[in-house]
Amino acid sequence: MIAIDLPTARRLALSVVRGQAAVTLIVALLSWAVADSRAALSAALGGGISTVASLAMAVLSFRGTAAADPQHAMRALYAGEAAKVAVVVVLFVAVLKTTRVGALPMLGAYIATFSVVWIALAGALPALSGVGPRRDERR
Repeated sequence: MIAIDLPTARRLALSVVRGQAAVTLIVALLSWAVADSRAALSAALGGGISTVASLAMAVLSFRGTAAADPQHAMRALYAGEAAKVAVVVVLFVAVLKTTRVGALPMLGAYIATFSVVWIALAGALPALSGVGPRRDERR
């Protein structure tokens, strides 16, 4: 059985949010350099939607009370994921109704932020799965 301590999971989730914010900034700057300010704004909004949604999930999923018991932890994860989906839907609707955005930069930045999640998971899974040396066994 694999046990994951809450502070480590919380740190990993918040590092994903920071990474997504960095990717959003990079994609927005590249969009500005390659195209124009509208493309940069579109990229910033698309990446920002993903980043804010991930932050909502991290905050709801990894609260201090979530580690009380496994059922409570699962409920917290489900609530966090539901909040993330709701935030994405609400923010996309709000942006599309109020701002004239470029679809390609907005969706490109939104999708680019997922690379942060996959990279974080790829780095965390070997330690969680028992493959390779554990942190306390590394020299």
